[in-house]
Amino acid sequence: MMAELKVLTNGIPDQLPELKPRDTSVPHAPFRNNNLSEEERKTAIKNALRYFAPKHHKLLASEFAEELRNYGHIYMYRLLPQFQLKAYHIDAYPCVCKHAAAIMLMIMNNLDHAVAQYPHELVTYGGNGQVFSNWAQFWITMSYLSRLTTNQTLVMCSGHPQGLFPSSFSAPRVVITNGMVIPNYSTHADYDRMFAMGVTMYGQMTAGSYCYIGPQGIVHGTTITVMNAGRKYLNVDNLRGKVFLTSGLGGMSGAQAKAATIAGCVGIIAEIDEMALNKRYNQGWLMKKTSNLDDLIRMLRDARGGGEVVSIGYHGNIVDLWERLVEIYEETGECLVDLGSDQTSLHNPYNGGYYPVGVSFGDSQILMKENLAKFKELVQASLRRQVTAINKLTTGGLHFWDYGNAFLYEAKQAGSDVLVEGEVSTTTTTKFRYPSYVQHIMGDIFSLGFGPFRWVCTSCCKDDLQQTDRIAADVIQLLMEENISPPVMQQYSDNLKWIQAARDHQLVVGSQARILYSDQQGRIKIAQAFNQAVSEGRISAPVVISRDHHDVSGTDSPYRETSNIYDGSAFCADMAVQNCIGDSFRGATWVALHNGGGVGWGEVVNGGFGVVLDGSEEAGLKAGSMLAWDVSNGVTRRAWAGNVNAMDTIKVAMTTDPNLEVTLPSHVTENVLIGQI
Repeated sequence: MMAELKVLTNGIPDQLPELKPRDTSVPHAPFRNNNLSEEERKTAIKNALRYFAPKHHKLLASEFAEELRNYGHIYMYRLLPQFQLKAYHIDAYPCVCKHAAAIMLMIMNNLDHAVAQYPHELVTYGGNGQVFSNWAQFWITMSYLSRLTTNQTLVMCSGHPQGLFPSSFSAPRVVITNGMVIPNYSTHADYDRMFAMGVTMYGQMTAGSYCYIGPQGIVHGTTITVMNAGRKYLNVDNLRGKVFLTSGLGGMSGAQAKAATIAGCVGIIAEIDEMALNKRYNQGWLMKKTSNLDDLIRMLRDARGGGEVVSIGYHGNIVDLWERLVEIYEETGECLVDLGSDQTSLHNPYNGGYYPVGVSFGDSQILMKENLAKFKELVQASLRRQVTAINKLTTGGLHFWDYGNAFLYEAKQAGSDVLVEGEVSTTTTTKFRYPSYVQHIMGDIFSLGFGPFRWVCTSCCKDDLQQTDRIAADVIQLLMEENISPPVMQQYSDNLKWIQAARDHQLVVGSQARILYSDQQGRIKIAQAFNQAVSEGRISAPVVISRDHHDVSGTDSPYRETSNIYDGSAFCADMAVQNCIGDSFRGATWVALHNGGGVGWGEVVNGGFGVVLDGSEEAGLKAGSMLAWDVSNGVTRRAWAGNVNAMDTIKVAMTTDPNLEVTLPSHVTENVLIGQI
């Protein structure tokens, strides 16, 4: 394989490969709508041609014009790699610097066909979460990484490799920005236009920072959410016989079926795209499936009555299912669902993120391309119907929450009845009749410092992943022996159950990776234990640590991560930017800053990182310094905003954690320490 990967050093070949027909066996992104003028279309083609030698321009100009016309974007399909894209052992990558090889591994894992949602369009998840904007960028970036030294930094601007620049050994090897446009030009229409022109890109969260690890990355968070929803709304620890209804089996939402079974309930997940549903079914993440509503209701009743732990996929539109449940409720008084949410990609509602009821998946694709105005009208009508059905069922015992996918926001835009009584709809309205899951469930966990810490074994070896699981479990058990608060003890206990469940349920898709919701102390101790194990040879190759941007300090998002910030700063993005800047000089191997992860372009700013633990003493020190900032930055911000859990966390950390040396104004310190901000 090492010889085959040598091609990554070449960049764009001087002799262009043959253009092959589009592969219909691979799922493809829907048509990308744009509002380009004729001059802008010419500019888009010129922008694409600048990656190529002038001798190729005549051939490629017409080819790229056709791609833009047929697909709404220039992907450069001619340059599709002819070898299997996946994570290979770190030693297989041609490189000068092993940290660069680790980044190459992470990029290729994000584009693995088993991982990526639309691999030929470089979309990892979320419908439009890109790794790159086109395949030329892939080849040039890999070539740069193969030559990158420990005294250089590669600069990435919305998928575009700006170049290798002199820096220093302690600097990040790669700095990534995605979608950093002037705020006044951050509308959906602006995005459509600029993406089509090839000048900006939507990196979602972990797609554009090369840190996605497959749907496992969201399984843990979804599992925690469902378990804690049961505790909060149903007052139960055991969810057996309870029903969780949701929709979406694509990228991140593909985790919902597995999370439901780990949480111990009946999971019902609707998905309109049969290929996406079958992918999860064939991977074993979905246990049963049907396209018949009557059969589904029968299966639901049987599973509910028998206390079965099962995930059932419904191939159909979620609105049809919600409305059938309303019919049953109105006829019998029986509400068959206990917990409900939605994980369709509503950050991207009119370009494949949500499909209208009454229109087939195939017809929707055509309508989206040929009559976007009509498609938008139907989507908004569907949202209104979905909300109407949910509102009726909540009177019968359903507990519904927003999953941070902009469902309530887009439902509000569509004119649905989703605001609290008396609330006036404005651009900054956050008072919905249903809470964000961050407000009611995950926000308290974030304020304790717990978030989606994750790691990847660059050996691609199962034995190494099992070793990291054992190390992480040992660290958690030691932490549980310390004097910690009951809420923290609950999270650590859930963590131990998760590690066992993750092994038992075979959650690895793509790279040998794991996610674990851990706090600052846990992250540091686990990372340093991994680094020591690499040094001693107990883990055979370096370990990459990262996190989802959906974390305590990585993201400013008023409808999700910061929806429980009530001091008026929920719409401010200082925290995410400071997080990225702070990580960059405290030891991150690479950092990323994005516009628009999770809830959509223009709605959020988020930052991410990667750190390579290579067994060196320096790597251990960097991990301690960087992870302390990466967590405490967000906990402190929440303490300033008056969150009691965050105040208590800071209080404990300032007195017990040697990695946290926070100096605040004396009056603030006193208020934090006595919990009275």
